[in-house]
Amino acid sequence: MEIKINDDFDLKKIVDSGQCFRPKEVEPGLFRFTVRENILHISKLDEEIFEVDCDEETWKGVWENYFDLGTNYADIRRDIANFSAGKPYENFLHDATEYGKGIRILRQDSFEMLISFIISQRKNIPSIKTSVEKICELFGRCVNGVYLFPRIEDMLNVTVDDLKGLGLAYRKAYIKDAVEKVDSGMVDLKELGNFSDIDLTEDLKLIDGVGDKIANCVALFAYHRVDRVPVDVWIRRAINQDFGGENIFSKFGKNAGILQQYIFYYKRNNK
Repeated sequence: MEIKINDDFDLKKIVDSGQCFRPKEVEPGLFRFTVRENILHISKLDEEIFEVDCDEETWKGVWENYFDLGTNYADIRRDIANFSAGKPYENFLHDATEYGKGIRILRQDSFEMLISFIISQRKNIPSIKTSVEKICELFGRCVNGVYLFPRIEDMLNVTVDDLKGLGLAYRKAYIKDAVEKVDSGMVDLKELGNFSDIDLTEDLKLIDGVGDKIANCVALFAYHRVDRVPVDVWIRRAINQDFGGENIFSKFGKNAGILQQYIFYYKRNNK
C-alpha cells in the first residue's frame, strides 16, 4: 500500500536517532519497525510517498500514532527558529534542526522502553541494540521470522542467571526488579499514562537503577511527554559548550523534548 506523508519524515534518521533500538534498515532503503504485536516494513518511493506492507486499517490504527503523524514537525522547527532568533546560540540550533530534520518522536511501548533504557546505562547504542536483540531472541515470540520484544508475562520467571551472557552486567538485577515491580502493580505502566509528568517519573524511579535520565527517556519515548528532557552526556555538553551553561530547554516549553532530540542527534553524530 502507498501512503503520503507531507511533513518531516526521514526513516534513516529516525532509526539512527537514539530513541529506539529495534527498528533497522533491513536492506538498502527498506526499514522494519516493530511495536508490540505489529511489524511494519516501509520504504520511500518518491517525495512524500512511501510503501508499507500493512493494510489501511492497521496503518491508521497503529502506525500513524506510532510515528506521531498528528504532529507537524516542520512547525516545531519554525518555533525553534523563532525561539533562538537573535540569541547567541541561533546558528547552533539552526544547524542542529536542519541536521535532524526528519526525526520524529516515536510513540513506543512502555515496557520495551523501560527495559531498553535500563540496559542503556553506560553503554553505546550498538551495544544497547545487541543486548536488546538478544533479549528478544531469548524471551520474545517469533512472528514471520521476527522476534518481538517480550511481554511482561514472557519474563516473569526469568532469573538473573537467565540474563547472563547478554552484555547486561549489573543491569541484570535492575531488569529483574523492573519485571517484578511492574507485574506486582507497584509500578502500573498503563496507569502511569494518566499521571502528571512529575508523578510519572517519580513512580518509574521506584524501580532499582532508574534515575532521572532513564525516567525522562521513558516518559518522552513511551508516554510522549514531549516537554521532558533526558540529560545525558551529549545534552550536558550542549548546555556547557553551546549554551554557555544555560539550560534553555525549560524556556523553550512544551516541545523541549523534541528540541532535545535534534540536539542529541546533532551532537552525537558531529562529535
